Amino acid sequence: MRLGRSDGYQEFAAARARHLYRSACLLTGGDTHLAEDLVQETLGRVYLRWGRISRVDNPAGYAQTVLTRTFLAHQRRHSSRKERATDVLPDLPEPDTAGDTPLRLTLVEALRRLSAKDRAVVVLRYWEDRSIEETAAAMNTSSAAVRTRCVRALARLRTLLGDALNEYARS
Repeated sequence: MRLGRSDGYQEFAAARARHLYRSACLLTGGDTHLAEDLVQETLGRVYLRWGRISRVDNPAGYAQTVLTRTFLAHQRRHSSRKERATDVLPDLPEPDTAGDTPLRLTLVEALRRLSAKDRAVVVLRYWEDRSIEETAAAMNTSSAAVRTRCVRALARLRTLLGDALNEYARS
């Protein structure tokens, strides 16, 4: 029996949309409007290939890869524009993380100041907890490039954050 495009897609989209949105917010440095656009484009692309994607082992990973590549493509197309729709992430309250809001905002601000590819590497490796190989596949680059970019991006984050993290570490 052949699966139609919508068989199981609505459940998948409803279950993954929030996670994709959070990742997109991190990738865009807090631009919630762009994050929403990226998630919609990602879900649209996944829908077009749902018959095939629904049979793979990890449709969620596939969707995350589509999101990352959509973000990087958007950054290439719009690299000369530096518009920001907003300066803050939307409130997505987590019961166990209410006390770390200033830390999160500090980290998001530092992420925003990284280049698009550096931001993508940091989000995939450390937010999504992906391996170097998975990150390389999602970004369509080599493992060596991911390793190099990780080292440089983390060094840049340390420079950007400076003493800001020390105040939270002592709390």
